[in-house]
Amino acid sequence: MDPKEEFLEIFYEIDRDGADKLLDWLEKSDFFTAPASTRRHSAYRGGLCQHSINVYKRLVKLCEMEYGKDWQSKVNPESVAIIGLLHDVCKVDTYVEDFKNVKDEDGVWRKKPYYRIEDSLPYGHGEKSVYIISAFIKLTREEALAINWHMGEFDIRVQNGSYLMSEVFYKYPLCFLTHLADLTATYLDEKEQ
Repeated sequence: MDPKEEFLEIFYEIDRDGADKLLDWLEKSDFFTAPASTRRHSAYRGGLCQHSINVYKRLVKLCEMEYGKDWQSKVNPESVAIIGLLHDVCKVDTYVEDFKNVKDEDGVWRKKPYYRIEDSLPYGHGEKSVYIISAFIKLTREEALAINWHMGEFDIRVQNGSYLMSEVFYKYPLCFLTHLADLTATYLDEKEQ
């Protein structure tokens, strides 16, 4: 299935006021064509959409592993769709296609395409996603925290000594599972470019 079609099939499980406006915003943005990173995981056209699907699928598997086949009785499936699909909307309209000069194997300089970051809203990472999503739909506390802290130990706030993430992971297991889903999607399902 085409990644955009797959994304939309999952997205339509979200039944919140404003979800249609959020989807309209995604459609008008570069969400479905942007890379997920500049040179690491899914650093290709459409990589952001594919990464979002991968995180959603990993989050479903982790919920099944943690809570059993009837995980939906303990975790809201709509929350899993929101968190998995939208955790990285902070990357929308952030990557710009450009060229750099590189020597090929014959020693000839050639222009090679790459992505560079040009962030017009430098609000952070997870917190920027929460900010953007909240302009369209109301998030539950657990959804907002899961999206906010999905980077886990790679979040600069944690690297600067904050213990907030640890407290969140203890209080809200779905937040920890979201971080694991992001890690496993990134390192097991996707390739470094």
